[in-house]
Amino acid sequence: MSTLHHAFSGNVPQAAGPAAAERFSDEYGRQVSYLRLSVTDRCNLRCMYCWTCDGLSFIPHDSILKYEEMLQLVDAAVGMGVEKVRLTGGEPFVRKDFLFLVESLVRRHPSLDVRITTNATLLAGKVAALRDLGVRYVNISLDTFERERFRRVAGRDMLRHVRRALDEVLEHGIGLKLNAVALRGFNDDELPVFLNFARRNAVDVRFIEFMPMGGCTRWSQENFWPASDILETARRHADLTPVEGRSRRSGPARLYSIEGGKGRFGLITPLSDHFCNSCNRLRITPDGRLRTCLFSDKEYRLRPLIRHPRLGMSAVMKVMRLAAQRKPLGYRMLEQLHADGSVAEKRMSAIGG
Repeated sequence: MSTLHHAFSGNVPQAAGPAAAERFSDEYGRQVSYLRLSVTDRCNLRCMYCWTCDGLSFIPHDSILKYEEMLQLVDAAVGMGVEKVRLTGGEPFVRKDFLFLVESLVRRHPSLDVRITTNATLLAGKVAALRDLGVRYVNISLDTFERERFRRVAGRDMLRHVRRALDEVLEHGIGLKLNAVALRGFNDDELPVFLNFARRNAVDVRFIEFMPMGGCTRWSQENFWPASDILETARRHADLTPVEGRSRRSGPARLYSIEGGKGRFGLITPLSDHFCNSCNRLRITPDGRLRTCLFSDKEYRLRPLIRHPRLGMSAVMKVMRLAAQRKPLGYRMLEQLHADGSVAEKRMSAIGG
């Protein structure tokens, strides 16, 4: 057993329940209840819409938050009313002892809804452990079911690993959301394949509009496939019925039931039909920078406060509350795209999008 596991075991402080959390609204009346925590900016894939520039560098190791610091930040977030934490990356499973972080988080906050977003290349063999820890949902990013296309979009020939992980998730009964970036001219002809996957399995298959994130983005009007066109195409291959209301599980997705199917089809529309008015999330990057909006480069540096001998977590809490109260409306950023066509300078893997 690793020393990290010993450090996180034993009498772990229990979090106050949601009723005891200090809740507040920002100036637009939105309450923060969801934190996306990126545990690393490293990834074992080189997806074309993320790795867009030559010579990209990683965050130095000594600047990456320690697991103990991440747990402290989750403590603070729970104290602000956060009920759901999504662990993401980069690819979270490339970080050593990631499962011990999951275990420690669940022990520390038993009522917290802990979820994971992964490319699933390293997930096979770990699904049963996640289930036993109490993780109820995972999001898997997969843009194509074709091996050669996967290699081209991801830069690695690893589709077989993802398929094994998908089988394990379905076998062990963990809730699954399959996320595909919608790319016109790349995977638009595979929409029937994704719909059939949702027919056969009790999963949510969601197409996400390609976002112009990061410097020298490959986003363009030519490869942007808007949700209205996706839905029109999907209706040619399936009888879709809108799911009324947005359940707690659906998040920003517009969901549709599929006649004769076990699963659902969904669309996430950050560009064509933004959901800023109902956004309830904060993001923390691997080096401890708090971002209140995916499309805004405004960041609040928490790591120096955590490591300061006198300021510590009381200062972190003050900054987090102030930042959340000043949370912007992201669509206003979209109205002012950068000259290179991007809406934010950082690539997705460094944000934990």
